[in-house]
Amino acid sequence: MDGLYSKAHIRESLKPHPSGSDEDMLWIAGGSYEQLARMRAAAPARRIPAAVLVPLVEREPGWTVLLTQRAVTLKDHAGQISFPGGRIDPKDADAWRAALREAHEEIGLSESFVEFAGYLPDHWVGTGFRVTPAVGFVNPAFELRIATAEVHDVFEVPLGFILDTTNHRPRQMKMGSHTVEVFDIPYGERNIWGATAGMLLTLRRLLQASGGTERDLSPMDGASPNA
Repeated sequence: MDGLYSKAHIRESLKPHPSGSDEDMLWIAGGSYEQLARMRAAAPARRIPAAVLVPLVEREPGWTVLLTQRAVTLKDHAGQISFPGGRIDPKDADAWRAALREAHEEIGLSESFVEFAGYLPDHWVGTGFRVTPAVGFVNPAFELRIATAEVHDVFEVPLGFILDTTNHRPRQMKMGSHTVEVFDIPYGERNIWGATAGMLLTLRRLLQASGGTERDLSPMDGASPNA
């Protein structure tokens, strides 16, 4: 997991379509399949559909992950580290379009700088949402315009840092009648935790599961950032 992966490898690790309604949506980093099955059985069947953009920025030294710190005045997840995203509206053609719309509304990221890579499995969050994470490759020439009512700050973390298990901090979390081990990812003065950390560690598992070769360690893979 020390290398930085190519576009081709990342695409092959992801799903081309969002999770189906009958697929297991509960992904918790560190949770066993038995724990997840019990928690899924006890969870409400109906969840509000939402989407987030997982932006992988093609920096010259390697991939970075673009993250936001939510405004402290928000009702839900105030001050937390997150991906740009929100509810899927009826006007959105799919989860990808919803993620792009939300990213533009929250941080001013233009869809012309974002290339579709694929989907992570859907995640449940405690506030009642079923979140579809859409991964996109981001041209580093982008400019941002932050909606300060929703977002306090935007920053980037090297993907290699996130993939390195020595940077993962385990802790016990209570979810209803279940206790599961989850992982935080401290980065400087910030702490990536909760659903955001879970999605990133899901990405790690998928990249690891799909293997790779030495040539996969180049982030650009010979492709133009404008592709």
